[in-house]
Amino acid sequence: MPKTLLSPTTPVPSLGTQFVRGACPHDCPDTCALVTTVQDGVAIKVSGNPNHPATAGTLCTKVSRYTERTYHPERILQPLRRTGPKGSGQFEAVSWELALSTIADRLKSIANRAPLAAQAILPYSYAGTMGLVQGEAMASRFFNRLGASQLERTICASAGGEGLIYTLGAKVGMRVEFFAESKLILIWGSNSIGSNLHFWRHVQTAKRLGAKVVCIDPRKTETAEKCHEHIALRPGTDSALAFALMHQLIASDCLDHGYLENHTLGWEALRSRALEWPPERAAEVCGIAVEQITNLAQDYGNAMRQGEPAAIRLNYGMQRVRGGGNAVRLIACLPALIGAWKHRAGGLLLSSANTHVFDRSALHRPDLRPNTPCRTINMSTIGDALLKPASSDYAPAIEALIVYNSNPVAVAPDSSKVVQGFAREDLFTVVLEHFQTDTADYADFILPATTQLEHWDVHTTYGHTDILLNRPAIAPLGEAKTNSAIFRKLAKHMGFTDACFEEDDVSLCRTAFDSRVDFELLLQQGFVSLPTEDAPFANGNFPTPSGRCEFFSPRLAQQGLDGLPDYLPNFEPANANADYPLAMISPPARNFLNSSFVNVKSLRDIEGEPHIEIHAADAAQRHIQSGDQVRVFNSRGQYHCTAEVSARARVGVVNGLGVWWRKLGAHGTNVNELTSQTLTDLGHAPTFYDCAVEVEKSD
Repeated sequence: MPKTLLSPTTPVPSLGTQFVRGACPHDCPDTCALVTTVQDGVAIKVSGNPNHPATAGTLCTKVSRYTERTYHPERILQPLRRTGPKGSGQFEAVSWELALSTIADRLKSIANRAPLAAQAILPYSYAGTMGLVQGEAMASRFFNRLGASQLERTICASAGGEGLIYTLGAKVGMRVEFFAESKLILIWGSNSIGSNLHFWRHVQTAKRLGAKVVCIDPRKTETAEKCHEHIALRPGTDSALAFALMHQLIASDCLDHGYLENHTLGWEALRSRALEWPPERAAEVCGIAVEQITNLAQDYGNAMRQGEPAAIRLNYGMQRVRGGGNAVRLIACLPALIGAWKHRAGGLLLSSANTHVFDRSALHRPDLRPNTPCRTINMSTIGDALLKPASSDYAPAIEALIVYNSNPVAVAPDSSKVVQGFAREDLFTVVLEHFQTDTADYADFILPATTQLEHWDVHTTYGHTDILLNRPAIAPLGEAKTNSAIFRKLAKHMGFTDACFEEDDVSLCRTAFDSRVDFELLLQQGFVSLPTEDAPFANGNFPTPSGRCEFFSPRLAQQGLDGLPDYLPNFEPANANADYPLAMISPPARNFLNSSFVNVKSLRDIEGEPHIEIHAADAAQRHIQSGDQVRVFNSRGQYHCTAEVSARARVGVVNGLGVWWRKLGAHGTNVNELTSQTLTDLGHAPTFYDCAVEVEKSD
């Protein structure tokens, strides 16, 4: 049979070689277009689609090994029911009918007890798949119809997202491909080589054309190693650095006064606050040399003087601290000071998510909710929420938890409390999963879900401006079902007869965009590029209420908050005299994506074993050498792992790379045993990188 891309209408054949278009489902700004090679009905290879400009035929190491994940010998392929204690991982296989009928009976017994009793049921999900169909479409319909509590999904990006919204007006920015034309690129809070690979391609082009590239990150990442300069500031001090850059731009009059006057709001107030931050003050707070600040400010200001584009690629690492939202606000203000937005290769990009306008209401159907009060529970404080007793009919204790597209026992902060909550014998827990994760070990039922190679889906992005379609390349393995099918069947067992629960997945893909996207073109080529302006804010026109870049946010002021961004020190600043004198950040290991791929042996072999990186000076003070077993601890818990004395760590900061499954750790814990449930200034997000610890050798 000839080797051709699968046509829009041809079903997946069982014989011969076919190439099936798809999309990467994982939480990465690149959202790559895939081509799966299928031989006699078996997926044998996943590659990047060479026809998709953003992907250009290249995938990260993780996703290029996606067949290992789909055909993993430990894949769950039939429904399982718990037979042992919570957390023991003891299960028996059961039929779909028994599983669904038992689950529905339990949910009905809770929901029918009283008018607001369904609030005792909580969905828990995040970005295990970023697809609009297998993510929250049919699931949201189900939980809205049920009247369950709602989940505030904050665990990754909400602080930074709020920072953008209150400054630029939306999660928008420059087009990623134009970084290739920039003459100065600041990579701020991002290990682009590990988490934004296709952006790095544009950086390489810019470097070859003479651009200077600076990395701002507490850790000397793979990206920092390949930049012209690395500024290793302390975690949580990004606002201080941004203020000092502003101070120097003001002092040297490297300002675009016309842009400030015509296209910003609150400049005089921000100017006064910035002048309180001379480089010497910021250098002390950030733990860096004064010259690094003054030189960076000079480079940034000179870009304006010379009429050259300067661009900032901001990422979410730096917003996982107390002042994360304010830090994003301050950094997002910088391009307006020098008029960088006037160049298509100038400005800033954190997220392009609001470029994609999909019909959320049509997919999620909030109109299905009963007309009763509805409580919302923050996913980042799930540990406290599961241990909280009932306070009213409107706020009952959580009695049932349905987990899909997430592994909260491994990824949620303050995990000792999360484990305590999941271990409640009276908590009824259902987990939709591919593998028996840390969370699945605590389930009453595990329902086998399909992987990306086995279902339809449609994807937006937050790093470029394309929409992608995913086709099933193979039939579902074993008894696995799509998330959408599971919630359809569960709705039927609950007695929900609404027509929306009959909508199939291809129809849901169409519903997501209605007439906003040419769906026939999406079917034909697998992606559609949305039209956007080259330099969207060259003449202002920000999507804020004022139409200006809002240095001062009237919306924040109306909430009783500071309308100006400010520096907020960490909740847990590292202090040499404190019980916990080291700061700890927990960035993702390069070959994992949060807790996904941890069980893929080839990738785990590359990563080695759970470890922390510690600077030589901090290690010597504690008589620690590479390879030593250490105990990392604070008041919340302890984490046993191997030490690696490494130049990647700066003095006073340890890097606890994650997110390993707890069950793979030396004592059954991971770094989130140490992180806290305190939340950020904006967006109610977790403060994973605002964490003080001590490290000692362990026996």
